[in-house]
Amino acid sequence: MSIEKIITDWKQKKFEPVYWLEGEENFYIDQLVEYAEHHILAESEAGFNLSVFYGKDAVWSDLINACRRYPVFSDKQVVILKEAQQMKDIDKLEGYIEHPLPSTVLVVAHKEKKIDGRSKLSRLLKQHAVVLSTRKLFENQLPEWTVNQVQKKGYSITREAVILLVEHIGNDLSRINNEINKLLLNLAGRTSITVEDIELYVGVSKEYNVFELQEALQRKDMAKAIRIIQYFGSNPKAAPLQMILPSLYGFFSKVYQLFGIQSQDEKAAAAAIGVNPYFMKGYLLAKKNYGFAGVEQALLLLHEYNLRSVGVHDAGTEDASLVKEMVWKIMQ
Repeated sequence: MSIEKIITDWKQKKFEPVYWLEGEENFYIDQLVEYAEHHILAESEAGFNLSVFYGKDAVWSDLINACRRYPVFSDKQVVILKEAQQMKDIDKLEGYIEHPLPSTVLVVAHKEKKIDGRSKLSRLLKQHAVVLSTRKLFENQLPEWTVNQVQKKGYSITREAVILLVEHIGNDLSRINNEINKLLLNLAGRTSITVEDIELYVGVSKEYNVFELQEALQRKDMAKAIRIIQYFGSNPKAAPLQMILPSLYGFFSKVYQLFGIQSQDEKAAAAAIGVNPYFMKGYLLAKKNYGFAGVEQALLLLHEYNLRSVGVHDAGTEDASLVKEMVWKIMQ
C-alpha cells in the first residue's frame, strides 16, 4: 500500500488495526508517523488515547498492554512505536499482531531496514497488517520527485534550480523537503523557485559548487576547477571534503559503467547507469575525454585521497590542497 492511500484512508476515518512501516527511506515513514501522532485523533481525544513508545526503551509487555486498552471517550486509540528497529524482543509482538484489538491503531516505524522475510513476524504482518516498505530513490529520480513536491505545494521550480538543489543536497528527501519549505517562505508573493533563490536561501553558489566542479572535470577545464576549489578553501561549509569525494566518486563510477554498455541510445544508457537523461551529455563527454584508463585512474585517485583525508599516509594536508592536487592528477 502507498503512503498516499494510507493517508487518504486515515482522512476518511478508515483504519486497520496494525500499520508496519519499514525500509531505507525515512521520509515516508516520518510523514505517516507525524500524521498518526497529530491528526488521527482530535486534540481533545489525544490526551487519553495516544501512546508513544521508543524502541530503545520500550518493553514489549508495556506496549502490548497499551494496545489492549480500550479507548476513552473515542472510537479509536492510537499507539505508536518509533525506532522499532532498536527494540529488543520485537518478535514478542507476534501474538498481538495475530489477534489485534480493532479499536486500536498500532503504527510501527521500523527504519533503515526490513525485517527478515523468512521470520514468523514477517508472515503474520503480511496476513494481519498494512505493510509499507520504502526504499531510497535512485539519483535520476530525485529531480522529478523534487518538482512534484514543489507542485504539490502549489508552486513551480526552474529546471536549473532543481539541478542545483538536488546536486547540493543529494539523496536526502527529508532535507530536500525542508529546504523547499524554507524557500517557499521566502518567495515574497512569487510562485516559482529560481537558481537565485537556491543561492540566497539554501546557501549554495550557482557558480561554485560540487556540480560545477564535476562539469569542469568533464571538460578538463583546469582553470575553472582551480577557481572552484579555491572558493571551497575560503568557504569550507560550501562543499566539505566529505561531500566532494563521494560526489566525484559517484560520477566517475557511472562513467566507468558506460564502457560496458553497448547501446548508443542516450536514454537507454542513462537508465542503465541510473541517471537523469538531462545529465547524459556530461557523462559521455567525460567518457570521451578520459577513456577507460583515465576513468579507472580517477577512481583509484579518489580512493587514495579519501584515505589521505582521514589521515592515512598524510600528515594533515589542508582539504583544499588535497582536492587541488587530486584534480590536477585526474586531469593529467
